[in-house]
Amino acid sequence: MARRIVAVRAKGNDAMCGFLMYTGNAIITPELLGTMERQLALLDHRGPDDMALERIGAGTAAGFKRLAIIDRQGSRQPLRYPPVGPEAGRWTLVFNGEIYNFEELREELTRAHGAVFATDGDSEVLAAAFHYWGEAALDRLRGMFAFALWDDATETLYAARDPFGIKPLYYLETPDGLWLSSEKPPLLEHAGSELNRTALSLYLTMQYVPEPYTLHRDVARLPAGGVLIRKFAGVSTIRRYARPTFRPDPAATEAAVVDELRAALRDSVRAHMRADVPVGAFLSSGIDSTAIVALAAELHPRLRAFTAGFDTSTAFSEIEVAERSARHLGVELIPTVVRPEQVMEALPRIIWHLGDPVADPSIVPLYFLARTAAEHVTVVLSGEGADELAGGYTIYREPRSLAPVARLGEPLQRGLRALARHLPDGMRGKSYLQRATTPMELRYFGNARILTDDEKARILRDAAGVGHPHVTAALYAEAAALDPVATMQHIDINTWLPGDILTKADRMSMAHSLELRVPFLDRRVFDVLSRLPAHLKVPGRRRTTKYALRRAMEGIVPDFITDRPKLGFPTPARRWLRTDLAEWAHHVLSTSGAGQLIDLDYAHALLNAHERGDADHARKLWILLSFCLWHGIFVDGSITVPLPEPRVRPMVTG
Repeated sequence: MARRIVAVRAKGNDAMCGFLMYTGNAIITPELLGTMERQLALLDHRGPDDMALERIGAGTAAGFKRLAIIDRQGSRQPLRYPPVGPEAGRWTLVFNGEIYNFEELREELTRAHGAVFATDGDSEVLAAAFHYWGEAALDRLRGMFAFALWDDATETLYAARDPFGIKPLYYLETPDGLWLSSEKPPLLEHAGSELNRTALSLYLTMQYVPEPYTLHRDVARLPAGGVLIRKFAGVSTIRRYARPTFRPDPAATEAAVVDELRAALRDSVRAHMRADVPVGAFLSSGIDSTAIVALAAELHPRLRAFTAGFDTSTAFSEIEVAERSARHLGVELIPTVVRPEQVMEALPRIIWHLGDPVADPSIVPLYFLARTAAEHVTVVLSGEGADELAGGYTIYREPRSLAPVARLGEPLQRGLRALARHLPDGMRGKSYLQRATTPMELRYFGNARILTDDEKARILRDAAGVGHPHVTAALYAEAAALDPVATMQHIDINTWLPGDILTKADRMSMAHSLELRVPFLDRRVFDVLSRLPAHLKVPGRRRTTKYALRRAMEGIVPDFITDRPKLGFPTPARRWLRTDLAEWAHHVLSTSGAGQLIDLDYAHALLNAHERGDADHARKLWILLSFCLWHGIFVDGSITVPLPEPRVRPMVTG
């Protein structure tokens, strides 16, 4: 079969996409290529502008779906490198992401090694970096990425993700070989149907499935900062090449940190604004997105910003504050209002795009926000990562508030634990005593903890192995020398950030063929934020968070934003499940085929109690409803999610 060598010229970044790769014992027949073409169609939303599917070798093939950011006719993938010479076409790359320092790397490769390029894009620079530097290239990349790179000379596959896990990469090992994909659905045709019960237990606790797990036992995710290496027809090995690490500097001065952070953010936003297509930004009522919009507007005064909300007469809409910020910054704001009936209609499609449920209600407005933005721009900047890196969650204040009891000796703590057990549920002080007398590693599993072990034992039909999430044990060992706030951040950037925040950001934006960029998750920005001492994140005398970031943005964002407390992305899920969505929720539970796994009668009882106002079970119900929808889509097939028709004619070569 023919091997196409890319020899056209393109300019800039153009690698946002979805890809699929197989390598193994199977011969790449026309029938297998046909199967891969069908699988690639499931990634149409990630790259609606072009498709290429190629045989790379006797047992290797790769397919690519492209979202054209620059030249629609240029820099096509799979991409071969080098373009000329005795080793021409040695490397074959499929790549999802952006390398923001590709121009600097290209110049260095040309100067130091005489590297030759056939394009002006970042994809070819990535392939060339591996050609000349090998795996050491990974430590030199500034950006977001997931890629698979085949070395024909050594018959070796390399696959890797960026250090924070901004872009996804799934893999499946079968007796015939290894499959890689940007999303989970294309792999399910080759996977078994067995559910991963460990992953289910973790999901019920954390409201998402943490890496490397998925709810399908056979399918896994390459961890953030991970690299997978596989010799042809051999065994895959996986290691972490990067683990972002906090290293608080108690000697850091406020003035120096503020100046350094402001400069790093400006530089990051400038790098993330590189594009030859329309660029916009998400804007909420908080400091994170407002900072990004303000810095982007310095470079692009006609910037378009996008916000979402619900009923503007309630506390659940950020539109009014975002409009005020947009007027202050002089940018155009396009709002989206989400209605309850849209939630019922969209949730199955949202969960299909996720592949595994993420029971975070904020995913709903994010889906509609991305849909609106995609009607106007191709790229958006967003504020994900600021909370985890700069100390933005109010729970990061907990170590200080619990300190008076946590410092007591074990005999006193033991007595207070016993006292707390006998206090009535809901009584003031009970939760405080329970938390203060429980070691952090046994109470904090990340930013969300939905169901306790006792609650999981009540809900699950098979409650074996429902103990606290073991995924955090190694992380606590790594953080042994850190202060409590930095320890919590270390847990979150390795679990919550890739598992919840970045998963929903990637899937909800790419569901609408929208590229989402996250300037806070930049190596240079993290270098500054990782050195913040606790008092420059959650100061003791101020009821605030992200103190250094707020100081750095003074004079750049309006005062009513720098002084505004964190709200998250509020959604009226509690109210909806008592009113507009209550009947729908009962229907989801009544028709679910998940009754062999969870006690649906108990779920109905929780919903009834919530409707009556006896208790607030909104988050528990959301996690159960999301799982029931996932089960209907991916397990029993009772829920069908129509997929859009491919927008381009596939081009299969070889």
